[in-house]
Amino acid sequence: MADQKTLLAIGAHFDDCVYGVPGIMLQAVAKNYRVVQLILIGDYSNWPPTKGRETEFRKSVSKIASEYGVETRYLDFASHQYDTNAETKQKVAAAVYEIKPDIALQLWEYDHHHDHTVASQLSKIALNHGGRVLNEDRFRGPRTIYHYDNGPGHTIGFEPDTFVDVTEYWQKSMEWLGRYMALQRNIKYDPSQTNGALQGKETLARYRGQTCRVKYAEALWAPRKQPVNIL
Repeated sequence: MADQKTLLAIGAHFDDCVYGVPGIMLQAVAKNYRVVQLILIGDYSNWPPTKGRETEFRKSVSKIASEYGVETRYLDFASHQYDTNAETKQKVAAAVYEIKPDIALQLWEYDHHHDHTVASQLSKIALNHGGRVLNEDRFRGPRTIYHYDNGPGHTIGFEPDTFVDVTEYWQKSMEWLGRYMALQRNIKYDPSQTNGALQGKETLARYRGQTCRVKYAEALWAPRKQPVNIL
């Protein structure tokens, strides 16, 4: 559809977007957005849980996301083997240029995990200055950009200013994340079983919900402040 808007969520690892903003992605799908998750780390050959099944793992991540209406794109970076340099900036900017997002969600930069920090830096450069990185005058960045956090075990100093009620999409969000966690462990998904990622996400979403008086919420930070109608 020519007038269909695109939401782009960028993460370092396969589960970053689905931990950070699954409800927002699902809400966008329900509102007929084209939703894309761009996963910068597409090479899982140096990650112990996926060694020997990297290709199958990537395909399964994409397949699961597609069942929720979300398209998956990968770059070819490997964990702790990529940094912010001319080559990586061009690859991320080229992906953004191809996807052409109207709204973008990127990781918060200050994080204990180096992969998250670099992914955030590359995202910020590509989303805001991709035209100069590519020397492409036709490049148009998203009209709105938000940063999201990756939970208390990773994120440092995140103080959100934007909250999204995701209560309606909560069960699907947890199912999606649960299926990814089972895939990581190479076991069959069991909806009756929980794990640390699911517990952490629920705790965080309940806390964000308490902040804005809903049951479950996801929180964002907007680098470009915009006026809103309050009456």
